[in-house]
Amino acid sequence: MARKYALEQFRNIGIIAHIDAGKTTTTERILYYTGKTHKIGSVDDGTTVTDWMEQERERGITIVSAAVSAVWNHHLVNIIDTPGHIDFTAEVQRSLRVLDGGVVVFDAVQGVEPQSETVWRQADLYRVPRVCFVNKMDRVGASYERTLDMIRDRLGANAVALQVPIGVENEFEGVIDLITKKAYIWEDHTGCAPEEVAIPADLLDQVEKSRNQLIEKVAETNEELTLKFLEEDSIDEDEIKTALRRAVINNQITPVLCGSSLISTGVQSLLDAVIDYLPSPLDIPPVEGSDPKTNQIITRKPADEEPLSALVFKIVTDPYVGRLAYIRIYSGTIEQGTTVFNPGKQKRERVGRLIRMYADRREDIAKASAGDIAAVLGLKNSFTGDTLCETGSPIILENISFPDPVIMVAIEPKTTADQEKLSTALKKLSEEDPTFQVRVDGDTGQTLISGMGELHLEVLVDRMLREFKVQARVGRPRVAYKESITRPVDKLDYRHVKQTGGHGQYGHVVINLEPGKDGSGIVFEDEIKGGVIPREYISAVEKGILAAAESGVLAGYPVTDVKVTLVDGSFHEVDSSDLAFKMAGSMAFRQGIQKGSPVLQEPIMKVEVVIPEEFLGDIIGQINSRRGDVQGMDNHPGSSQGVRAMVPLSEMFGYATELRSATKGRGAFTMEFDHYSKVSEELSRKIVVGV
Repeated sequence: MARKYALEQFRNIGIIAHIDAGKTTTTERILYYTGKTHKIGSVDDGTTVTDWMEQERERGITIVSAAVSAVWNHHLVNIIDTPGHIDFTAEVQRSLRVLDGGVVVFDAVQGVEPQSETVWRQADLYRVPRVCFVNKMDRVGASYERTLDMIRDRLGANAVALQVPIGVENEFEGVIDLITKKAYIWEDHTGCAPEEVAIPADLLDQVEKSRNQLIEKVAETNEELTLKFLEEDSIDEDEIKTALRRAVINNQITPVLCGSSLISTGVQSLLDAVIDYLPSPLDIPPVEGSDPKTNQIITRKPADEEPLSALVFKIVTDPYVGRLAYIRIYSGTIEQGTTVFNPGKQKRERVGRLIRMYADRREDIAKASAGDIAAVLGLKNSFTGDTLCETGSPIILENISFPDPVIMVAIEPKTTADQEKLSTALKKLSEEDPTFQVRVDGDTGQTLISGMGELHLEVLVDRMLREFKVQARVGRPRVAYKESITRPVDKLDYRHVKQTGGHGQYGHVVINLEPGKDGSGIVFEDEIKGGVIPREYISAVEKGILAAAESGVLAGYPVTDVKVTLVDGSFHEVDSSDLAFKMAGSMAFRQGIQKGSPVLQEPIMKVEVVIPEEFLGDIIGQINSRRGDVQGMDNHPGSSQGVRAMVPLSEMFGYATELRSATKGRGAFTMEFDHYSKVSEELSRKIVVGV
């Protein structure tokens, strides 16, 4: 079956931004203008296409990323609307991993906000080309120029304005395209096409100046245009657009447009920019992976004739059809009813159904090809980050990395009948969300669930009740501390010897421990020489060490950032076994941690508080009293001040109430995880006693 759209007509994009910048409203307008919907939905009314979960509609925020497809100017645009709240950052991370381009939405009043910086860094990590949309230009305090400056200063982007706004705040009515030198206004807000008008006389000088700045920036990325610009030759529209497209795809320039999605102004121009400047699958480098046997680098071109390579980037438990796996196909094709191979798990998987998702609605398709984003029903062993390929042409694509959870609560079923349902719900939810983790406390027997914040866990518990009908009691939130060591331990010698009737148990290991790099987790290295420990027992030693690392020696928190090297040991021809070496590795590790001057580490949050200037002194005092470290201050619209600080998560519980009280309800704050830091000895003793 021939493709309906050629690969160069594909655009796989994500809408990313800080919470409440207008991502979902922008997506809703895009769907309306492209003919996918016939009525514009509202976030406030809970009628948007992409915010389809009950929890999203009740809270008025995006919680899970939703995939939709639309057609604009004979191009197929696959769009993923992502959450803005920091608690759901994993949704942004995995979406950016598989997208070719991004639209970053900014609030014209607030400019670059904390989560804007986070999503920008995530896009930098995956080298995703972007266009920016300065939204809410009709609001009081809106400033296009200030937002442009913030994008350049705070994000380090080479931001270039493609438009000049006509009017501002309640007089905002349209935009002037700097490339074509045409002005457009939107006379009403019913989604009509813009009307072309003459450039207002008072804006002619500004348009000329801004256009010259645009051409200069574009010319810097292209030798031919640089010569033309220096020689003051005229540069036509097509030359500018071609050079600008190349510069955007190479992440040399970030184009900036403006509008107001709520009053349906400027969104058609944004769609044109997506088609004109963001890459198709053919514009990005061929995907790289490794051969599972030789670890050699393999590349796959985005072509249907190439062997299949696809990445599972999201798992969803659908109450009607079962477990759906969202995939991005980088090369080759995948058909309904065929068998694919998961090289990481060494398992074959049958493609039961192939589905094109439209938020929560599904459309069965027979085949998906290179460049497509689709969903597969029927995969049993494939999860987020796994690769799907052909058995005869195996490849493992780069996995997706996620941040560790920073907050946890104890959970228990209300009745015996809820026990089994709770286990099922926790298993399915942890398969969906890599930042949601479940473990059982070895000392208390409590089930502990961990996530990225209070809202994250609140939503998951709510889903247990509504989707899985589980009645559960939930404890108070606790900080997810970690344990590590501060000094190396050499040649920790441990023998596990146990003699019972029949075969005994014998496992002997010698390990070195040393503090690892921040965020490295537990790193295991095998330096056994001469077969003093047989190869088949090495993995058992590693399993024992990883199991022991789940519960530290100070307060039972997970151990992290430790490098363990297996250097020596011995075995017994008859009594040695996997179990014996697993026990030896586990006990050696625990003893080594005790000798390595163990310390507690706590999560430190990057906090930004926005308050009226009159309360600045009180708020800095509050932050200092919570062991915070003020990093800097910013001026905000309307004589407001932004205070940036690093504060331990344990000190942020209850801060919202204190802030509202101190500022008469006029203060607000956002926070996100930044790093783990060593806890002082005095505080560590209090934490250990309190556990």
